[in-house]
Amino acid sequence: MGRVQGYQSHMTQENTDTRLRSILTSTRVIGLVGLSHKPERASHEVAGFLVRKGYRVIGVNPGLAGREMFGETVVATVSELPPETDMIDLFRRSDAVEPVVDEALEALPGLKTVWMQLGVQNAAARAKAEARGIAVIENRCPKIEYPRLLGDAVLGDLVG
Repeated sequence: MGRVQGYQSHMTQENTDTRLRSILTSTRVIGLVGLSHKPERASHEVAGFLVRKGYRVIGVNPGLAGREMFGETVVATVSELPPETDMIDLFRRSDAVEPVVDEALEALPGLKTVWMQLGVQNAAARAKAEARGIAVIENRCPKIEYPRLLGDAVLGDLVG
């Protein structure tokens, strides 16, 4: 029986990796909620990494709204992201995630993925997004998952 459990957990990890790889290769436009202008902050570092990998990354931060970062104008709210935004990447406390996800579900017709960063989880937000058919990733970082699953490739090399 122990062998079966080990096999199942391996399969679960394999399924998770397949799902993450699919999200990372199909996503194009990311609304990064909680973007910081400080280079030492994780949100700034992750945004830069994602841009270098070929994604269009638009920061969401009311304190930086109107400022250009990573070739895009930072917006104040998720509602101001372009409709083609297909993923939001949340650098927010777990207890602050649900209203952001609610706003994204209303405002972003092309939303396919809600990604919550390391240490961020919210069951209510996850349930609402999944009920709409949107993939939810919790407690993970695309800057860690991308190289682990896709190596050094850039998005353009991975698609068409």
